[in-house]
Amino acid sequence: MNIEELREKANRLPLLPGVYLMLDETGEVIYVGKAKALKNRVSSYFRGEHDIKTAAMVQKARDFNVIVAESEFEALILENSLIKRHQPHYNILLRDDKSYPFVRLDIKSPCPRFTIVNKTAEDGAKYFGPYGSRGLTRNIIDTVCKALMLPTCGKRFPRDFGRGKPCLNYHMGNCLGFCGGRGGQSEYDERIRQAEMLFSGKTAELRAELQEKMFAASEDLQFELAAQLRDRLKAVEGLGNRQRVIASSAADADAVGFYRSAKSCFAILRYDGGDLSDKDYRLLEEPLENDAEAVSALVRQYYSISGIFPKNILLPFPIEDAQEISRMLTEAAGHKVSVETPQRGQRREMVLKAMLNAKEEALRATTATQKRLKTLEWLRDALGMEALPRRIEAFDISNTGNFGIVASMTVFQDGRPLKRDYRKFRLKEISSQDDYGSMKEVLTRRFKRFIDGDEGFKELADLLLIDGGAAHASMAREVLSAYEITIPVLGMVKDDRHRTRALVYPDGEEVGIVGNPAVFAFIGGIQEETHRFAIEYHRSLRSKTIGSALDDIKGVGPVRRNELLKHFKTIKAIKSASYEELCAVVPKNTAKAVYEHFSAGSGLDEGEKALDTKEDL
Repeated sequence: MNIEELREKANRLPLLPGVYLMLDETGEVIYVGKAKALKNRVSSYFRGEHDIKTAAMVQKARDFNVIVAESEFEALILENSLIKRHQPHYNILLRDDKSYPFVRLDIKSPCPRFTIVNKTAEDGAKYFGPYGSRGLTRNIIDTVCKALMLPTCGKRFPRDFGRGKPCLNYHMGNCLGFCGGRGGQSEYDERIRQAEMLFSGKTAELRAELQEKMFAASEDLQFELAAQLRDRLKAVEGLGNRQRVIASSAADADAVGFYRSAKSCFAILRYDGGDLSDKDYRLLEEPLENDAEAVSALVRQYYSISGIFPKNILLPFPIEDAQEISRMLTEAAGHKVSVETPQRGQRREMVLKAMLNAKEEALRATTATQKRLKTLEWLRDALGMEALPRRIEAFDISNTGNFGIVASMTVFQDGRPLKRDYRKFRLKEISSQDDYGSMKEVLTRRFKRFIDGDEGFKELADLLLIDGGAAHASMAREVLSAYEITIPVLGMVKDDRHRTRALVYPDGEEVGIVGNPAVFAFIGGIQEETHRFAIEYHRSLRSKTIGSALDDIKGVGPVRRNELLKHFKTIKAIKSASYEELCAVVPKNTAKAVYEHFSAGSGLDEGEKALDTKEDL
């Protein structure tokens, strides 16, 4: 449909609440919105002038669908659901790629520890949260463990009960010193139980319990125990306002800030008991919606994604659907969530602080974006490209001799690492050290997957960077030509200090980058990140293989395994060691088990075979 036909169709809509979906020429949903009166709202798009982004959306619209709702609340819920389903290009979107951490307690373990995880699982463990950030969650765990003097070091219990000297945490008064024999299994279990009470919000019950035990110990003349309980009670009482943060993911109030610019920012300041406890923010492109509509959409998406529901949400300016959002979040939270716009007093100050934070983050991001843009513009001009190299893919190979050859592919989008698109490979066809052959196999697999329509490889880069010189770049160009793909490809040439000093074309022509510090740092960062990703993958495979070769031996635990590897360096050396040589490193019974295990012919062969035949992707 053309603009006249769309206007005529919109004028026939009812004056009822509902949701509208703008469609492009392929029928794809490009925008979802809600309206109190569908006719008025939808027809407004097809008359008068609009800002640049709205005009671009209208220009691409070829049709629209509407869903009439019974109420504004139903329209709000439906809009939220459709945006999440279609992820329309022109809607303001908070990507669901940030996890909100939980505290996990593995109650199946004989001596469980509190750990941070990104999501819950049906594994029999207990979970507390979610919390606003990993930093806040780590602080919560440390606070609880310090109050109850639980260990946070690397010791493993029950194995290490009373088997060593207490570490610095004990001497600082932060741990009871279980490793030094100052507490056993029953004491550990008791303090873990009390920590669970704190995380579950049963602080008053725990205080009463500690007080009762303290008085009982005093009456029984167990003055040392009474003093310990007194100190523990003081520590629990000293948690103060942190109790609310520990016991529940629901803060007293969240203050919302929003700032619009080339990089807009949505900021959340979380308050507990009047104290600022955490900050979260999201950067996004300038939204199509006006400020009130943008904040409405962002608030709904943010709390739906995070699952963290405060008692009060303080907005910087009024929004039309505040009551509907309050109702929606209240139903999701299971407790009353108030959405309001304070006009004066302390709460207004909280909102103004959130607005300032949003502005600072947006301006900082805009400056950083401008710097990255200038770097990409330099590369475009220096390499004679028609467009900016917005997406850059880089490749590297990692191997140790013929053992476990792997490769990495990193992706940089608009000058920043796009880690969700990183890929790693285990070599299948190359079984000996051959950098050119390895790189050819990896690139062949990468672009074959693109040709085959693999979703994980569906996007092509604007620029390809290969760790190596002109020969590597030439080989990469051959692979691209075989698939009739045209992408600029250059090698990253390093100096004698292993820094990328230049880019090199397949024909050997170099493009120096040392004279431009920003470009030098950018390309060097890509090379280092790609190398790091390959090395870490290679190490993880070696660790798994080495671990499996030793862990199958009865009597060889982590300590003995590390002792053997530290002394002999490799599994091959351990495998060929004599019984006497093994006895010099580990106890005789362990040495005998290791010697007999490898003498029987078990060990590394299967692990090495696995590395050479399996691939991650």
